[in-house]
Amino acid sequence: MGLSLAVGIVLLAFSWPTVTASPRDLPIGIVGSGPQATAVAAELSESADDAFDPVTYDDRHSAVEAIRERKVYGAVVLGSSPSNPPEVLTASAAGPPVAQMLAGLAHHLEQKANEQIAEALASGRPTGAGDTSAPADSTAPASPAQPAIEVTVTDVVPFSDDDRKGAGLATSVFPLVIGGLIGGAITALTVRGSGPKRAAAIIVYAAFAGCVLTGILQGWYGVLQGDFMLNALAIGLGLAAISGTITGLAGMVGPAGIGVGAVLMILVANPLSGTGLPPEFIVWPWGQVGQWMPVGAAGTLVRELSYFPDAAMLFPWLVLASWAFVGLLLTALGRRGDLDEAIRSGSRRMRP
Repeated sequence: MGLSLAVGIVLLAFSWPTVTASPRDLPIGIVGSGPQATAVAAELSESADDAFDPVTYDDRHSAVEAIRERKVYGAVVLGSSPSNPPEVLTASAAGPPVAQMLAGLAHHLEQKANEQIAEALASGRPTGAGDTSAPADSTAPASPAQPAIEVTVTDVVPFSDDDRKGAGLATSVFPLVIGGLIGGAITALTVRGSGPKRAAAIIVYAAFAGCVLTGILQGWYGVLQGDFMLNALAIGLGLAAISGTITGLAGMVGPAGIGVGAVLMILVANPLSGTGLPPEFIVWPWGQVGQWMPVGAAGTLVRELSYFPDAAMLFPWLVLASWAFVGLLLTALGRRGDLDEAIRSGSRRMRP
């Protein structure tokens, strides 16, 4: 009975964020001025159950900078006339689901613009897509073709050629979680002696494991981009945050702390991390809560180091450093008795 309940809890933890996923308040830029920009911003705000949160920019360059700084997920650049069609800017590296939504928005804008041109032609009004100096002749035969507007979709920050759909980046965080759990559990159970000795073992493990994981993800698979040492530092700090939490809890409450830490990281932090889906897709406020935990902060930091070097990264660095510091501090203190004695007592009870 208890095992069946545990399986149900695991399924619920992993499936709930995906099943309940719904975009809300995604920051999207609007480039334009006047009534046209106001109308588009209002339409985006009211459409799709408030999926978009429009932000106005003066020009295309400002919108591109905002995308590269991860202030917005994309932007709609409005044309000044029907002959100058809109352009939709996306950043698939920020989140493929949002890029797909913006591609659908581009199709909607294209369809709407062509409908307006068709109405203008039917009423004899100028469309701006051709020569409008001559008056309309109602007796002239209808033109076999009408001007067509094509909305361009530009991917400002695409994934690398080695990871075109971002699957590698999305799945790269789970090995970090498992690596942190394994490192913390083995250190807590096998490293004998004082708490500071275990804390030092975690630091050494995180440093070496961070380089190994980065070597595979960046050097072999080509999933990560940017500076190798910065990526290794980010992954190593993530490993230290997770494994340090495990050893810290084990030092405080004994071997049971390993199980508590594993549940926290696998069933809470990992599903809420926002690595597969942007945090705005997860039911509020849990998507934001996930960014305050090691898995979410590590996933965000690795993504930004690889594809958004202009983004503000202080927050994920501080989150990881705080978890690592507290975990290592609890590991060094170990105020709930001697973990070695608890392990030895458990071993004696298991003997026949």
